[in-house]
Amino acid sequence: MKLIQTHIPGFPRIGAARELKFALERFWRGELNESALQETASKLRAQHWKTQREHGLDFVTVGDFALYDHVANHIQLFGCEPARFGFDGTESPLARYFAMARGDGAHETCGCGQNGAALEMTKWFDTNYHYLVPEFSGATEFSLHSEPLLAQVAEARAAGHPVKVVLLGPLTFLWLGKERAAAGAADARLELLERLLPLYSKLLVQLRAAGAEWVQLDEPILGLDLPNAWRNAFEPAYWLLNQSGAQLLLATYFSPLEENVSLACRLPVAGLHVDAVRAASELTSVADWLPAHKVLSVGIIDGRNIWRSDLDAALAALMPVLAKRSGPVWLSTSCSLLHVPYSLAAEPALDEGLRSWLAFAEEKLGELALLKTALSADERVSGQAARGFAAARSALASRRASPRVHNAAIQARVAALDGAVQADRRASPFAERQRQQQARLKLPAFPTTTIGSFPQTAQIRAARAAFKRGELDAPAYQQAMRAEIEHAIRQQEELGLDVLVHGEAERNDMVEYFGEQLDGFAFTANGWVQSYGSRCVKPPIIYGDVQRPQAMTVGWAEYAQGLTGKPVKGMLTGPVTILQWSFVRDDQPRADTALQIAAAIRDEVRDLEQAGIAVIQIDEPALREGLPLRRSRWDAYLAWATKAFRISAAVAGDATQIHTHMCYAEFNDILPAIAALDADVITIESSRSAMELLGGFASFRYPNEIGPGVYDIHSPRVPGSDEMVELLRKAAKVVPPAQLWVNPDCGLKTRAWPETTAALQNMISAARQLRKELELS
Repeated sequence: MKLIQTHIPGFPRIGAARELKFALERFWRGELNESALQETASKLRAQHWKTQREHGLDFVTVGDFALYDHVANHIQLFGCEPARFGFDGTESPLARYFAMARGDGAHETCGCGQNGAALEMTKWFDTNYHYLVPEFSGATEFSLHSEPLLAQVAEARAAGHPVKVVLLGPLTFLWLGKERAAAGAADARLELLERLLPLYSKLLVQLRAAGAEWVQLDEPILGLDLPNAWRNAFEPAYWLLNQSGAQLLLATYFSPLEENVSLACRLPVAGLHVDAVRAASELTSVADWLPAHKVLSVGIIDGRNIWRSDLDAALAALMPVLAKRSGPVWLSTSCSLLHVPYSLAAEPALDEGLRSWLAFAEEKLGELALLKTALSADERVSGQAARGFAAARSALASRRASPRVHNAAIQARVAALDGAVQADRRASPFAERQRQQQARLKLPAFPTTTIGSFPQTAQIRAARAAFKRGELDAPAYQQAMRAEIEHAIRQQEELGLDVLVHGEAERNDMVEYFGEQLDGFAFTANGWVQSYGSRCVKPPIIYGDVQRPQAMTVGWAEYAQGLTGKPVKGMLTGPVTILQWSFVRDDQPRADTALQIAAAIRDEVRDLEQAGIAVIQIDEPALREGLPLRRSRWDAYLAWATKAFRISAAVAGDATQIHTHMCYAEFNDILPAIAALDADVITIESSRSAMELLGGFASFRYPNEIGPGVYDIHSPRVPGSDEMVELLRKAAKVVPPAQLWVNPDCGLKTRAWPETTAALQNMISAARQLRKELELS
């Protein structure tokens, strides 16, 4: 019987109880020093390695841990911090790290630079994880700073663990970056490869000398439609890296390799990891193409979703591969477990039936162990494997037969909406709607608004927690939230905003809040997943057919609107974002689930309008995130995704203004689809990119109104009104001023009130200045 080994591409960083989150936030508040923060990080790494070994993994993964972001780690590892920060070498590496992540006001010990806006942030491929975008130019130079990584290798080896180090591959690292020169940006980044590769080679030599048995080089861009210049760069690059003598495991995930199968298989590396969940159909081809002496690492357990694996199906997929391969085979998760919660052990209150259907990070390690055991020749463990497989079969059968999963009435209603000719169309074209909305709202030029949420203060969180614990009854909780809503309304009136929001004090999360009120959703107590830095989200679990039993937001919106004569937006999360930011059932097409959610949001739009709400925002920040990584699959996705949004919004009358919001992604390549949403107003993130995103909107001649964000809410830095004026001037050059709104990049829930009011004052001043400059009222 073939020797089977197990490993994982990466493990969750935040800790079983979000220890990293709380340590980071204490550090940023000045309550924890650097030594204590690093001690927390060291303890977390040690625990994560111990957990991996306890589940029988043959290697622990080192290098997947980051205090903020693994891409930011590589920026420091290879010494390419952007020159614009003005670092002079007197700052600590940690102060520079957080200055790049959070802006030059992020830590009092770093007085870095005069142009210290945080690095741009965008989505990690098609996930909801946000990475910090490296900035490259023709003048970029690299230098190696490997001491922290080598120290982690030493930590793991001192604990007796066999080590596999994980790094971003050099081509993916450059691809993920941003070249500020306009033309030929991708190729300009590629020109830096010659400077970068010697540093990678030197690092590989150091890691080998430090005792790392393997080095995993992540090159997920092999699952993209790469330009030929990038494809052609792989072989010479990896020929050079192979000279280091390190055992290299090339790792791909998230997408099929397609035309890159042969390339990936022939690269001069010791092994290849493939995603056998997202690219199951390619497993046989890879097994055929990969030379016999190389390790084939099969990502057979889903690293992106939380459903228990069908171990029989996994075994059936593995057996032909094992029959073909004379060389070593490893079993793994499809990708890093960064994207799933830590452990079901933290969910004792979860419904036992549903709980049996799930597997979080620790449980996925157990599934790998079961598969390895089942493939072992050791008779002593065959009984253990049989029991594990029997439990998995029982859970899968329970889920398939559960009456909680399927609802014929919901399915019939959605089928009727999907087939109705006008169900996803507004009554009139935009020009007519715009005329009616202007007459109703009477807004000035450059109208000001925010994206929806205001600071979630300690008092708000305490009241919500007390309500959940039963220490605060429903009337008292409602009174507390109404007081917070009134505070938000009064603050906005005092500032002079034109279109207000109620602040979302009653909402724990923009997806979880809605999921809690929809049938077909379940929730964990501690199923946290890192979104970026210390920001963690607790995605709902969509296990069954979705419907809205009753109104979800109408009462709060009516109350807020009754406090002011200015329009207050009704705030909803769109169907695609609810889908993308949940763990979605895998027993029906995602398009079907999206349309079920759309029908529920449609009912809420209808009720808000009937309650007199004149402006309704349906947020879709995840629309771009859900786009398949291969262009050949874009059209099908965009067809059902945009239709889901339109079904949500089309019930609104012409005089009701529909907004949507999108952030932290590249939109220019899907502008026709964004226009097809037919939202009256779209607000987008654009401040970190200095309005670069607007170029595409201008050349496309986006037909409706648009609000480019004028300041970055993910940083505590408060930009001056002069900065915002300059951004608005740029915007007004490419978008007709009559179409422009003025707003922040995103919601303000993570910010504090002092910085929020200061930034909004500057934003409103900027809008007023632009009105004067352009002589618009």
